[in-house]
Amino acid sequence: MVLGLAGQSALACTGIVLHADDGTTVAARTMEFGLDLESDLVAVPAGTEFTTLALNPDESGFTYTTKYGFGGANAFSERIIIDGLNTEGLYFGVFYFAGAVKLEELTLDNQDYAISSEELGNWVLGQFATVEEVRAAIPHVAVVGTDIEQIGGPAPVHYAVTDATGDAVVIEYTSAGLRIHDNTVNAVTNNPPYDWHLTNLQNYIGLGVDNRDEITVGNQVLKPFGQGTGMAGLPGDFTSPSRFVRAVAYANSALKPATADDAIFEAFHILNNFDIPKGAVREQHQGQAISEYTLWTAASDTKNRIYYFKSYGSQQVEKVDIRAAVEGLEAPKALKVNNTFAVSDRTSDF
Repeated sequence: MVLGLAGQSALACTGIVLHADDGTTVAARTMEFGLDLESDLVAVPAGTEFTTLALNPDESGFTYTTKYGFGGANAFSERIIIDGLNTEGLYFGVFYFAGAVKLEELTLDNQDYAISSEELGNWVLGQFATVEEVRAAIPHVAVVGTDIEQIGGPAPVHYAVTDATGDAVVIEYTSAGLRIHDNTVNAVTNNPPYDWHLTNLQNYIGLGVDNRDEITVGNQVLKPFGQGTGMAGLPGDFTSPSRFVRAVAYANSALKPATADDAIFEAFHILNNFDIPKGAVREQHQGQAISEYTLWTAASDTKNRIYYFKSYGSQQVEKVDIRAAVEGLEAPKALKVNNTFAVSDRTSDF
């Protein structure tokens, strides 16, 4: 089914980064879309050969062999990781960036170093161990668009990359060219560009974690209604700018977790605030009603190399130890995600 989603500007992914006292960095995100991405959990061993422009039926790019094993979530059952973690603790995530992205055109001059926007994750996770390495290498590839049947055009995306040291960046291709932004506020959403979101944060410098005291205005004493007055004015809608502000507020006000497990636990709790149920975000497209919703939520423990995942249909958190999953694996392997909702009946315990 072709829905022409490539031109939409409101696909609503939200990402955060948390840092624990034990040195763990966790990169976590939600994945929202207007159709089921049919994501599987995929493990890819080191030594796997890829040729870029894989979804282009008429062209091929360059061939490389992965140095590192990696795993994560794919899309449309293709051998393309859109969110994942490698054995060195490098995290990579694809986020929609429609309306702002400007990819390079595929030409005879750049074809030997061209890679399509949707497949950049394979190359990054398979070849690099740190954000510093990615910074150095990314200017030497041409990121181009390849039409994807299910979305009706190229994938208009930008990228979040985080490593085990806590270094984190957002990589964008716009009319200004390649921009690599330091993720200084532990959050990423969608368009406008990342530096616009940082500027927009200045509209919310009055927000804080502490409740406000009563004040006197003229002869009138104004008292707070209750808890949460420090965050009064925090935007609550599903737009990208509003979600960015909320993500910054939650990621940076959360009590610092002590361990990796605590950070994963906290990440899923924070991202619950960004869940979009089916029906809350809708639009008409070519006579079809499209309802965007949270397909899945994932979190990457970059210290212990463990990838966590829960689907809209299940809400049960699953995990994959990336190093153990790729050990002894001779070729990429996919597992269907759990989409069965289960309830524990405790009645008989009384």
